Amino acid sequence: MDRKLNLNRAETFSFVNPWIRYFLFFFSFLFWVFSLLIVAIGVYAKAQKATDAVRDTFLIDPAVILIVVGVVMFFITFCGCIGALRENIRLLKTFSFSLTLVFLTQLAIAILGFFYSDQTQDALGKFVKKAIVHYRDDLDLQNLMDYIQKEFKCCGWNNYTDWSWNLYFNCTHENPSNERCAVPYSCCTPVPGEVVINTMCGFGVQTQNYLEANKSIYPVGCADRAVMWIESHLLLVGALTLGLALPQIAGIVLSQILISQIQDEITSVL
Repeated sequence: MDRKLNLNRAETFSFVNPWIRYFLFFFSFLFWVFSLLIVAIGVYAKAQKATDAVRDTFLIDPAVILIVVGVVMFFITFCGCIGALRENIRLLKTFSFSLTLVFLTQLAIAILGFFYSDQTQDALGKFVKKAIVHYRDDLDLQNLMDYIQKEFKCCGWNNYTDWSWNLYFNCTHENPSNERCAVPYSCCTPVPGEVVINTMCGFGVQTQNYLEANKSIYPVGCADRAVMWIESHLLLVGALTLGLALPQIAGIVLSQILISQIQDEITSVL
């Protein structure tokens, strides 16, 4: 019926709570703007950043993922914005259904990731291996790997010798690179009082054994460090998960309440 009944609203008691209506509108509008930002970042990354060699190597281009996520979020939040503003039941139902579907999909992925942790770790390992291989091919990828290794105080996926997967850091005798048998500076342990970062601190480290390498770099792989970090920050992980789930649950509940109120108002008019 979608509000075709334009009967004298001034004389009719309204069942629609304006606080719920406008809160849902601003809630959806905030994420609608955020979705545009995600799409813009994805388009920029697709057009300017990654080289063709890197794009073709990864199964799914990260820039494409950003664009798809942004477009889906744009559609969902647009339905929420207009549906709340115009009290349109069809748009509100589309918003609620889409948000429920996204929430259930995320929940299913989380459950599968928990019960199939070994397969999840293998998939992440393959991704990191490709990132190591193309470390020098894309600046964004390079910055991402450096950030991960600095934050988790790790080097490579399994250990520091994984950097032989890279063409420049490969430790074979046939490699003519000046960085042969080296690791990125982000693997190095910080030197107290160092003002200028020594980007050559990891040179020749792959020729050393674990104990020798431990004196100048973090020899532990990022896979082990990530597991250790999650185990020691369970409260933070739980809070982040809850923070991601709550807005979706709130959107679903508010839209359902608003739908019910609009239907009650239509029924009262009839």
